Amino acid sequence: MNDVQWGILTRVIEGKTVQPLPVAFIIDSPWLPGWCGVSTLDYYTSEEVWFEANLKAIESFPDVIFLPGFWSEYGMCTEPSAFGCKCVWHADSLGNPLPVMTDISAVGGLRRPNVKTDGLLPFVIQRLRHKQPAMEAAGHRIRFAVSRGPLNIASFLMGTTEFLLALKTDPDEAHRLLDLVSDFIVQWVEYQMECFPTIRGILLLDDIIGFLGEEDFRQFVLPYFQRVYGHFDAQVNFLHNDTPGLLPAKYLRDMSVNLYNFSSDHSFDEIREAAGPEVTLLGNLPPRDVLAQGTPEGVRQAVDGSLRGVKEPSHLIYSCGGGMPPGVSTANIQACLEAVREASSTLSEER
Repeated sequence: MNDVQWGILTRVIEGKTVQPLPVAFIIDSPWLPGWCGVSTLDYYTSEEVWFEANLKAIESFPDVIFLPGFWSEYGMCTEPSAFGCKCVWHADSLGNPLPVMTDISAVGGLRRPNVKTDGLLPFVIQRLRHKQPAMEAAGHRIRFAVSRGPLNIASFLMGTTEFLLALKTDPDEAHRLLDLVSDFIVQWVEYQMECFPTIRGILLLDDIIGFLGEEDFRQFVLPYFQRVYGHFDAQVNFLHNDTPGLLPAKYLRDMSVNLYNFSSDHSFDEIREAAGPEVTLLGNLPPRDVLAQGTPEGVRQAVDGSLRGVKEPSHLIYSCGGGMPPGVSTANIQACLEAVREASSTLSEER
């Protein structure tokens, strides 16, 4: 992300008016390899392929803010690998981490990973170190420390069903697991910041939090996110959760989240009412059914429909309701940009 884009992002988060309405997308290995015509495995294993794919996206769409920007990741395997998960790799799809335990009683055998040495974490850091000079030569800086969230990682370590059941059958041991994972995340984010002092933002990705009811949310989600975000003084606390549901939005301020990527099942006004006026919302074009599988004209119509009548256009960045999915075409991204520019003038006049 270059200085201008970072400035736009932080101004919107501060509540300042930016015209036209900014457009940003979370991009990583589900979309980039296919769009660039390379295999997912080559994207993961070649620093040059990874760098050129990210640079191509940035240069092809200079008016888009790509988040977190040059994301060094290995799909869902990055953090689970540090706990010892076996990772299964495929040529043209995401890697798959296998659970290290199926019963919460085994949590006592887990040890907090060394973030400097374990699993794929050193490869994440080295890729960024090797390519940092080239990024900066292109005008970009490393802005975000990134991690899957506490419940997301815990679900990979156990299996989603087994973990969610454990919240009810053995809450003390579930807390023990979340304590361990949350402490790991703090150390992992801290290490990224230590390695790259240009980092001013934290991105956590956790869809599992959307599966819980309010009582469980307050018990098993809120304190752990407060621990992670609250440990740092980041300028941007970014949360991705595209599971349908309004409950997480209600607690964003309590978690110190100021940028939220949410499910396209909900309108901006629905999320705004739940989240309050000060959280910047990132959404809400349907990612698969419209952005990936729709036509350019269908994208334009969906953008217009989602923005028409928005009550409060401040603290708003246009995106899809989740990360950029596989199969999104250049034409559909351009159509989204054009439609947002057109809608921005209307929003400005209405305001």
